[in-house]
Amino acid sequence: MAVKMRLQRHGSKKRPFYFIVIADARSPRDGKFIQKLGTYNPLTVPATIQVDRQKALDWLQKGAQPTDTVRRILSFKGVLYLKHLLRGVGLGLFDEATAMEKFTKWSNEHESTVSRRQSEHKKKRTERRNAPVVKKVEKKEETAEAATEAPSTEEPKTEE
Repeated sequence: MAVKMRLQRHGSKKRPFYFIVIADARSPRDGKFIQKLGTYNPLTVPATIQVDRQKALDWLQKGAQPTDTVRRILSFKGVLYLKHLLRGVGLGLFDEATAMEKFTKWSNEHESTVSRRQSEHKKKRTERRNAPVVKKVEKKEETAEAATEAPSTEEPKTEE
């Protein structure tokens, strides 16, 4: 049985909200699933992602194939990097303590970047809300040309 890590859509029309799930590849998008790993809300800036890293890592090691979007989400949350580090531990390149140290260092840097982005977005949003509203007045060239032309001297023809 082929197992996929994929998104299951919820939410109303034009307001998507997704569950990250483990499902049989043959089941429909919003159908039966094996396990729920987390949630993904693309409407917030930056997108709100909650994933159980340990469950996701276990399923990746068992051979579950993530879809492209889920792969990007897992990469963003560091699950794929953690899998990469644990593979290095398995090959004997370094010990587990070093791997966890590298992961925590990456995780701290990543969290600071995300919080900085979030604060910048909030700052820009408040600036836009507090900015004065300026309406642009557009002059129509056609009416301006018609007004500058001299009225014609011909009198309208009347039928007699």
